[in-house]
Amino acid sequence: MLQRTLTVAVVAAAAVAACTLPGTAQTQTAQAPGSAAASTTAAATAPGFIKGTDLPPHPTSPWFAGKVTRGLPEFLPFCLDGVVPSKGAWHRSFGTEFDTGASQISVRASSPTAAGKLAAAVEKAVAGCAADWLRETPGGTASWQDYGPVRVEEGAHVYGVHTSVPESEPGVHLYGIGRDGSTVTVVHWSQMGHLGDAPVTRFKKTTTTAVNKLH
Repeated sequence: MLQRTLTVAVVAAAAVAACTLPGTAQTQTAQAPGSAAASTTAAATAPGFIKGTDLPPHPTSPWFAGKVTRGLPEFLPFCLDGVVPSKGAWHRSFGTEFDTGASQISVRASSPTAAGKLAAAVEKAVAGCAADWLRETPGGTASWQDYGPVRVEEGAHVYGVHTSVPESEPGVHLYGIGRDGSTVTVVHWSQMGHLGDAPVTRFKKTTTTAVNKLH
């Protein structure tokens, strides 16, 4: 437990804020009678989320899933601080009995165009995360890997990031970033270890499932 606590502390300290993407203002248009109520209902309903069984299986522990909750989590995943807007956001956290954890954040943007820009901003932040972290962490080591696109809906992409500091366990992170229409989702998986320990093939299936479940 102490080892896990130290790792969480290191990850939290390592998070580098990316440029904040301003929330996109909603445009007002004329609506037919009853459509305003329908729109309000849709906005209050969360996008579809993955379950623990959709994540790469842990060899010795089941996944425990939290509730789907409006807004952003109290602590954003490594690399995502400042880049994901709270407006239109929902999240769900997952854990195991050990050091492996995961989360999913989904954001309903004002339009497919706005969603495309958000997905691109998240990808840019994740791709530059290792280099940004190194500049702020003397003595640390970091690397990243582009695992390529995933063919689903409007597209998805999977990345990996590894960080390590002296006298602490290394951490490895996977990110699945995808979009369906005006909704963007980010699935994050992490544990102690290196990029070679990450279940990339299984995580790509998780990313596909996450995007397919959005609507």
